[in-house]
Amino acid sequence: MLFICYPKCGTCQKAEKFLQANKLDYTKRDIKTANPSAGELRSWQQASGLPLKKFFNTSGLQYKVLGLKDKLPAMTEDEQLALLATDGMLVKRPLLVEGSVVLVGFKEADWAEKLL
Repeated sequence: MLFICYPKCGTCQKAEKFLQANKLDYTKRDIKTANPSAGELRSWQQASGLPLKKFFNTSGLQYKVLGLKDKLPAMTEDEQLALLATDGMLVKRPLLVEGSVVLVGFKEADWAEKLL
């Protein structure tokens, strides 16, 4: 299982504690130093069944600075994926990927339902 996070993020820290408490094995990847590629993001988005906009960190500084709330609706999916692949801080985190299971953000009840 691949756990993609930003180590300084409080939500990511909670998610990692959940994984550890439930003795789940995972590989940790820092989203800031090893940003997901557009291809990875496309496959994860398709596996998750979520709309691509759910992969954007809408509360992040970069999202606001770039004015993405207004720009995203006019962008194609390929343009959105390319943008997400440029900066890990634009991607909602944590991300957990295991086979066809892709979890975006951390909601303990959802993670427990899918992983335990």
